[in-house]
Amino acid sequence: MFTHFSVTGCSLELLRKGERGIVTFSKNQDETILKQLMLMAITPGATITLKQKLPSFIIEIGNTDMTLDIESIRTIYVRIIDNSIN
Repeated sequence: MFTHFSVTGCSLELLRKGERGIVTFSKNQDETILKQLMLMAITPGATITLKQKLPSFIIEIGNTDMTLDIESIRTIYVRIIDNSIN
């Protein structure tokens, strides 16, 4: 009755540890937050790997690891490109 399905795009918050995605957009309209994300190279087309969720979110962009707060994580949407879990 049910068929297999997979998620190909979602909020960064929903990625599992080790998954990678390409940033598609940010749903936040706050210019300050958008500028902060841009300064961290979190822009459409950037590849992000989720390295850790607890106790805080750690992402990797390029060769740089950074910690983001939950509000920022929830505004970033990605297209999943690799869902191999570490």
